[in-house]
Amino acid sequence: MGCKLDVVALTQKLVGLDTVNPPGNEAGCARYLGEILETAGFQVDYHESAPNRLELVAHIGNNDEKGPICLAGHLDTVPFGLEPWTMDPLSGEVKEGKLYGRGSSDMKGGIAAMVVAGVELADRVKDSRGISLVFVTDEETGCNGSAWLSKRPELLGRAGALIVGEPTDNMPYLGHKGAFWIDGVARGRSAHGSMPHMGENAILKAARAMLKLETFDFNIPDHVYIGAPTLNIGTVQGGVNINSVPDQAVFSIDIRTIPGLDHPTLLARLGEEVKGLAELNTRLGVEGIWTDPSHDWIVEVFDILTPILGQRPEAMAASYFTDAGMLVPGFGGVPAVIMGPGQADMAHKTDEFCSVARLNQAVEAYMAICASWCGS
Repeated sequence: MGCKLDVVALTQKLVGLDTVNPPGNEAGCARYLGEILETAGFQVDYHESAPNRLELVAHIGNNDEKGPICLAGHLDTVPFGLEPWTMDPLSGEVKEGKLYGRGSSDMKGGIAAMVVAGVELADRVKDSRGISLVFVTDEETGCNGSAWLSKRPELLGRAGALIVGEPTDNMPYLGHKGAFWIDGVARGRSAHGSMPHMGENAILKAARAMLKLETFDFNIPDHVYIGAPTLNIGTVQGGVNINSVPDQAVFSIDIRTIPGLDHPTLLARLGEEVKGLAELNTRLGVEGIWTDPSHDWIVEVFDILTPILGQRPEAMAASYFTDAGMLVPGFGGVPAVIMGPGQADMAHKTDEFCSVARLNQAVEAYMAICASWCGS
């Protein structure tokens, strides 16, 4: 590399590359990282999932039967928001041990730490089972980049274990709920508002459907760590004016699922519940994931992290969904942890920041876990 790669400087560079989604425009960021990894000896491939959107897959090692360990994250960020920032959100300014900027916590700091760890280990792991880095686009609007890549195993490649660098203060989370977003459409028959008996009111049909869904029984035990699935009606739209019987009403359903709750089966059950009242169509489906804390690799990860974090991690789940919901099934059900230097409560906020100390700690943690996996 010529000079040592610095995680703070790399995070600042990534924050300065505008990948606000929409539109994302992550291609430049992907190529910048790819050039760093290629110089370090990684085989780097770019896959265009949409115009100016590149999925980056980099690998080093002999890819033995167990497969490499995969470090993954997303390149896009949410918009800056309407509330004024106290500094330029693309500046990457460091002040009092905090690196500020959009994406610093969610999750360009995590990506920078992964790249630094990969580059530092490159020579040591090139003859081992290896390391893969997968950086995807369009996570913030529904994990679309990882969904696209996971449907193409010949592009995604193999992995034996997965780390997704979402913000967790470097604590390893073992899973999260899934997100199953559904659009409901109730159809009626229009008529003059003074003669409602001549029409069929779609809003009332939608209301009956929503009331049925309010008491829907998922018929699955609570997950011991993740909890129970939930269902929320988020939006309702219907009618064109006050003096007409509405002939269509649309409502959205946000379901947070738990592992073991199959989305197609759930959709069919929900459809039966509102049969004759509304049609249901899937907008987004990200699976819930969980790796048992007794899994050998998880025990090893907890052992490795104990001295680095100053405490032994406990089995926990993230409150948000991640690309792991797409990548875990894409890799055939590998064990996974969600672990990154950002703070979850900083994600999407004005004046978002990431702790510089956590950035350096993340590099140490990723290096230790990957070195152990590679036997180096």
